[in-house]
Amino acid sequence: MKQSAGRGRRLGAAAALAASLALTACGANSADGGEEVTLTFWNNSTTPAWAAYWEEVTADFEAAHEGVTIDVVAISNEDIDGKLQTALAGGQAPDLFVQRGGGKMADMVEAGQLLDITDLVDPEVRESVAEGTFAPYTIDGSLYAMPTSFQPEGIYYSQELFDAAGITETPTTIAELSDAVAKLKESGTAPIALGAKDAWPAAHWYYQFVLRECSQETLESSLAELEFSDQCWVDAGDDLADFAGTEPFNSGFLTTSAQQGAGSSAGLVANHQAAMELMGTWDVGVIASLTPDEQPLPDLGWFPFPAVEGGEGDPTAIMGGVDGYSCSATAPAELCAEFLNFIMTKDNQEAYAEAFDMLPANRDAQGVIAAGPLADAMQAGNDAAYSQVWLDTSLGQNVGNALNVAVVDMLAGKGDAQGIVDAMAAAAAKE
Repeated sequence: MKQSAGRGRRLGAAAALAASLALTACGANSADGGEEVTLTFWNNSTTPAWAAYWEEVTADFEAAHEGVTIDVVAISNEDIDGKLQTALAGGQAPDLFVQRGGGKMADMVEAGQLLDITDLVDPEVRESVAEGTFAPYTIDGSLYAMPTSFQPEGIYYSQELFDAAGITETPTTIAELSDAVAKLKESGTAPIALGAKDAWPAAHWYYQFVLRECSQETLESSLAELEFSDQCWVDAGDDLADFAGTEPFNSGFLTTSAQQGAGSSAGLVANHQAAMELMGTWDVGVIASLTPDEQPLPDLGWFPFPAVEGGEGDPTAIMGGVDGYSCSATAPAELCAEFLNFIMTKDNQEAYAEAFDMLPANRDAQGVIAAGPLADAMQAGNDAAYSQVWLDTSLGQNVGNALNVAVVDMLAGKGDAQGIVDAMAAAAAKE
C-alpha cells in the first residue's frame, strides 16, 4: 500500500473536501468552534493490509478535521452481520458500517435505520462511478450507501496444480469442470476447496447454478416476488447434487471454515493443498494473507463459473456483489457523508484496490488493476450480459439464511433440491 507519498496526496484531498463541503454537522470541525466528535466505524477488514489501509485513511481524514476522531472496529466477516443486526435493533448502531445491499439493506431502510445520502454525494464522485454500481444501494430513487468496490465471483485456481494435473485450458462448461476435477484427483490434489462450515460459501455453488439455469427474467421476478415455483430453482439444486456426487471438494469440507487460517478453504488454496475455490474478488487478498510468506500467490488464476448445458441463463452473466458503506440514521449526516466522499477519491480508491486486492468502484482508479486474476474478473464483469447480487443478500436476512442452511443440509445428505426450494418458500411465507 502507498505510504508517505500517498498519505500526503490523500491529506490534500481531505482538506479540499473539507473546504468544498463546508462541514456543518454537529459543529464537528473544532476549527470552526464546534465540539469534538467521534464517529464509530464497523468494518470486516481483519487482515493486516486491510486494517492498515483504514488506519492510514482515517488518520488522514482526522488530520484534516480537528476535533474529529474515527473509532475503527474490525469484526470478522462471519460475525459482522449478526452483530450489526443486534446493534441496529437495540438502537446502538455505529455511525458507519459495511453494507451488503439487497433485501438486508431494504429492511434497514424500512426500519428507518439508514441515512439517505442521495444529495450528499460529491458531484466528482458521481461522475467517477458507473451509475449501475450505485444501483444495489438505491431504493425508490434514494441512495443509502457508498459503493467502494465491485466483486464478480468466479473460480480461483492454481496454475501450478493445473499444470501438474495436465489441465491445459480453464473449464468453460460443467462437463469440462468435472473433467478437471477427475484429473486433479488422479494427480493427488484436492480439486476444490469449500468452507461449508460458514454456510454461505457452499450456498454460492447453488447461486451459480441458479444463475445458469434460470433466465434473467425468471430470476428477477422470483427475487422480487419471493416466489420459486419455476423448475429452474429445482434444476439448479439437482445440478449441484450431481456435481457434488463426483466428490470434488476437500475432505472435511462440511467442517472447514472459509477464511480463517491455513486450514480454511482459502488457506488450502494458498498452500497448494487444493486447486480451486469459488469466491468473490476479495479472495485474492485473503489467499495472499494465508500463504507462508503472506505474499500474493504467484500462480493464482481466475475463470468465470462454467456454462450449464440446457440452462436458460446467459453464460456470461456474473454473480457478485458491491461492497460499500452506509451511515446510520443517527450519525452526523454531513460529516459521515464527507468521509464516504473522501474514501472515494482517486488516490484513496487506488490505495484501497492495492490493499484489498479489490476492483475499485471509481473508474479513474481502475488502472491499478493491470493484470492477473483481478484483471480477468474485471473484464468478465465488464463483458457480462448482466450482474446479479448474491442471492442471500437479494432475498433478505430470513429467506437468505434459510437458503444457505438448506444448501448445506443437502450437501450433508440431509435434504435434496426440492428441500432447498421448500425452505425458501417457507421462510418467504413468514415475511
